[in-house]
Formats: sequence, C-alpha cells, structure tokens
Amino acid sequence: MREIAAGLFMSLDGVAERPDRWMGQYWSDEMSEGIAESLAASDAILMGKDTYVAFEQMWKPQGDSNPMAAFLNGTHKYVVSSTLDEATLTWPDTSLITGDIAGEITRLKEAPGKTIRVPGSPRLVQWLLAEGLLDELALNIMPLVAGEGAKLFEGTDKEIPLKLTRSNALKTGVIGAVYTRA
Repeated sequence: MREIAAGLFMSLDGVAERPDRWMGQYWSDEMSEGIAESLAASDAILMGKDTYVAFEQMWKPQGDSNPMAAFLNGTHKYVVSSTLDEATLTWPDTSLITGDIAGEITRLKEAPGKTIRVPGSPRLVQWLLAEGLLDELALNIMPLVAGEGAKLFEGTDKEIPLKLTRSNALKTGVIGAVYTRA
C-alpha cells in the first residue's frame, strides 16, 4: 500500500500559509537535499486547490529548469477541490478529486506505486490527519514568529497522537521534524 507524506514549511507559531513570504532567508543546501530525497521516493502529488493554482503559476512555466520544477511538471498531480472542474486543470497530468474524497484517496493509496507527496496544502494536510489518511508529516520549522496567517492546526478539534521518527537541526536554525501516526 502506498503512503501519503506531507511536507510543509511552518513558523514557530504554527503558521503554514504562504511560507514564501518568510522562508527564503532560511533556505539552504541542507533543506534542498532533504526535499530531493523525499521527491525521489514519490511518484504522485496530492494537493488542494489553492496550492494547485499557486504551484501551476510558479512551476509550470519553468519546465525542467530546476529539480523541483522538473518533478512537479513530470509527475501526476491529484487536486482535491469542490470548486474546480476538469476544464480548469491546464497543468498536464492532473486529475481532479471531488465527491467521496476519502474513498478516492483510499483508492489512490491502494494502487501500486511510490509515496504520494503532499507539498503544502495545510488545510488538506489537517483534513488527511483527522481522517487517518496521512502516513507521514514532515515539517521544516523556521526560527521565526510569523504573527499572521493560517496555522497548520487551526480549528483542529480532536487529539491526533503522532510519533517523532526523525529530526535534525539545520545550520540556518530550521528544525526538520518527521512524524508518523502513533
């Protein structure tokens, strides 16, 4: 069975929305290497509507100009949305997930293949955790209080026990932490 693994950038105060506004100063080769390893173990992408729209605008035009663009442009993308339709999906190799979202994601997990990667999409990650569908949560925690923006666990109303499986402190002060369900 395939696993679903999410990777997010987060501030110390839990903000995971629009990390591009504050994470650049902490970017490093160490972080790039960790992300490259996770992408190599993946063959599909799962994301929410907002992440799809932002990533398509940012990465699609770059072609294969860098490893992240090459991965995103060459990998099948599944978009969870109740407002998009197939006609609005202009990024090649993209499928829409609507209706019985939990059932569709369960079928994806049961299909053969590598890990399904969830880059960003904090609301989707929160929902996947609550539904018991997320197998791994990798956080790059920036040494910064963002102050405003949607927090990863904002509105979570139930306890979800997790187990720390890996962690490391990067030279920039970023803490990389990987959790699985306890």
